[in-house]
Amino acid sequence: MRIVSVEPIDKKKSRVLTDGGPAFVLCNRELQTYGIETGAELSEEAYWELLQDVFFQRARERLIRLLEASDKTEAELRRKLSDGGCPPEAVEEAIAYGKRRRYIDDRRYAENYIQFHSGVKSRRQLAAELGAKGIDRELLAECLEEAELDEGAQIERLLKKRGYDRETADRKEQQRTMAFLSRRGFSYEAILDIMHKKD
Repeated sequence: MRIVSVEPIDKKKSRVLTDGGPAFVLCNRELQTYGIETGAELSEEAYWELLQDVFFQRARERLIRLLEASDKTEAELRRKLSDGGCPPEAVEEAIAYGKRRRYIDDRRYAENYIQFHSGVKSRRQLAAELGAKGIDRELLAECLEEAELDEGAQIERLLKKRGYDRETADRKEQQRTMAFLSRRGFSYEAILDIMHKKD
């Protein structure tokens, strides 16, 4: 592959663009060590050497730092490693490393997330948030099915927190409260059932 450009990011690092794939980031001393400059050819052997000597270790270290800060899904880690300038091969190797060591487990992540937020978030809201984090739909459906979510109790808690009184609420207050609960992902049936429940 040919080096199309070497763009400085800061005093120590540069982004290398090639005609054979996505960009990657190297320290300036690594540019010199591997003879990487605009217009130069980077052979497959030299690229493989770069992957083994530099990128695989760097991607693993970044993966661990990311997970030390907070648990993340596989999709989030892939995105962060790619955005950090790791080539695709290094991203795949780091993800495989994380899975072998059980650092990455989307099922565990989803179950913990649901358990932690199940007191205040609806099933629909949990599904949307976990879906946005890259949890597979089938896995997500299984985790939500296994979770014990009591949306009626959640609605009751939210009504109490809002100071909603079934006896004194006028039509306008009822509509505002229904809209509030609906925005949180609760179904109209569940909302009506709890809002009009007799004490």
